[in-house]
Amino acid sequence: MAAAELSIALPDGYRLQDVLDFHGRDTEALAEQVGADGLRKGVLLGGVPVVLAAGFTPGEARCTADADGELTPDLLARAHDALLNILGLRIDPAAFAAFAHDDPMLGPILARQPGLRIVQSATVFEALTWAIIGQQINLPFAIALRRTFIQLAGRPHSGGLWCYPEAPDVTRLALEALTSRKFSRAKAETLLRVARLVADGALSLERGRPIDEVVPELLAIKGIGPWTVNYALLRGYGYPDCSLQGDVAIRTAFHRLLGGDERPSIPATERLLERYAPHRTMAAAYLWASLGEVID
Repeated sequence: MAAAELSIALPDGYRLQDVLDFHGRDTEALAEQVGADGLRKGVLLGGVPVVLAAGFTPGEARCTADADGELTPDLLARAHDALLNILGLRIDPAAFAAFAHDDPMLGPILARQPGLRIVQSATVFEALTWAIIGQQINLPFAIALRRTFIQLAGRPHSGGLWCYPEAPDVTRLALEALTSRKFSRAKAETLLRVARLVADGALSLERGRPIDEVVPELLAIKGIGPWTVNYALLRGYGYPDCSLQGDVAIRTAFHRLLGGDERPSIPATERLLERYAPHRTMAAAYLWASLGEVID
């Protein structure tokens, strides 16, 4: 075992509770543990079980990377990268705040909830597989399937937390291991298909690639559609202009804000989101946040 400490500066107005809420969605705390002032998350990085931990003081996240193996410079760099993701530090919300300050629909929500951030999965692979798991099912069921997926393909850290798997770990699963545990056959096949492509090097999940290269590659994979791609772009790659017109919560938020007899259609939602380009990722964050507000 080896551990290293890392200090990450936090901006003024950092919304800690948003980060804790995102990582605390699985109440069984299999791979993430959240307390009042900190979090711990297990993830496989380069085949090594690592627990990333963060404690918070004003203006600083005091982090540790605890590895069940040698903490090489490459592994430490991966850990730092993953920490930036799970702390929501990839996309600076200031640009959207300036852009949408006077927007009649999202401007008032922005004023009430300044500084919203997009919290991400630790790795792009985690974001992509989580998007596949969550396709067309409700959140509690998706969280339960995710827990099963981690137990089947991941590994426990010596400290007790389970670590989210990487592609080679998933390729070792048999299809029946998933379908016998409430995964639909299509969902299970897509997870295994993606894992094999990544493990074989046929699909690159490197962050920073041009979006016009990433999108067609992902859409070409059987079982992956526009919603899954955009969710992965948002929660994994950290692109600032992801359009989630197929997301039910986004459509519900527009319906709540605009009124009408029913939620806007997917094409109508796409048109509504176009007004926020090139900041549609942050627009999604504020639309999601609006669902938690009480409207008098």
